[in-house]
Amino acid sequence: MPERTVLSLSDGRDLEVEVSGDGDLPVLLFCHGTPGGSAQYAGFVRGAAARGLRLVTWSRPGYGASTRRAGRSVADDVDDVSAVLDHVGAESCLVAGWSGGGPHALAAGALLGDRVKGVLCIAGVAPYDADGLDFLAGMGADNIEEFGLALEGEEPLRAWLENLRPELVHMTADDVVASLDTLLPPVDEAAVTGEFADHLATGFRQAIANGIEGWLDDDLAFTRAWGFDLDALTVPTYLWQGSEDLMVPFAHGQWLADRIPGVTAHLEPGEGHLSVSLGALDRMLDELAGPAAT
Repeated sequence: MPERTVLSLSDGRDLEVEVSGDGDLPVLLFCHGTPGGSAQYAGFVRGAAARGLRLVTWSRPGYGASTRRAGRSVADDVDDVSAVLDHVGAESCLVAGWSGGGPHALAAGALLGDRVKGVLCIAGVAPYDADGLDFLAGMGADNIEEFGLALEGEEPLRAWLENLRPELVHMTADDVVASLDTLLPPVDEAAVTGEFADHLATGFRQAIANGIEGWLDDDLAFTRAWGFDLDALTVPTYLWQGSEDLMVPFAHGQWLADRIPGVTAHLEPGEGHLSVSLGALDRMLDELAGPAAT
């Protein structure tokens, strides 16, 4: 089982942190999706351990037991990444981010200098104001509504998320597919089984256990300037995106692949938001932990 702690920061906030693996091992820092939290997927824990890595996760501000940081940008989260690395005694790390965690992983790679040795972005969202990208095109109906409200401002989005919260508070693995019905192509529905379905349900429950502020602030941050330039990414960076994704459409991955310097991009035909994360996990970790990133 991961070791869970609540880290007290110098600004008075708390961060919920989980660690799996021996304290002497190199760190793989994972940025969770939106909504989500520090809960660790068992398959990812096994994958990190098999490659001699210590898996470290944390709940972004407003999620789980982490204190809200109202008005945060994507780049602001890098301060917390540094604090987490200091807490676990790691001078450097590899960083991975899935979905809403993708931009946060890219930010760490761009802004933390030598502390980040490689970045993995899995089905990560592109900037809202990205030149040549229609941000909402190809998203499922729920995401179109959600981001449409984010563009209207905090209060309309808050009301919508509060209305969803009761459904997520008691979510079980059996509820996941129905709750995401407009966002799952068949290939993703087929992936929501066993321990992965359990993990998704656990993550949803953790995300909103103390309110919807983390989810709210993530959505708002994605509709604003990220606060860093992709050109600042000089570390090995790996990007994976599925063509059937209804949460973060394929065009987002294509846009990022065209603009991240030196990126190794895997634009996977026939894969979705969940299936690419699950089915390609070993290939992703082999690549990230390989000679170019160590």
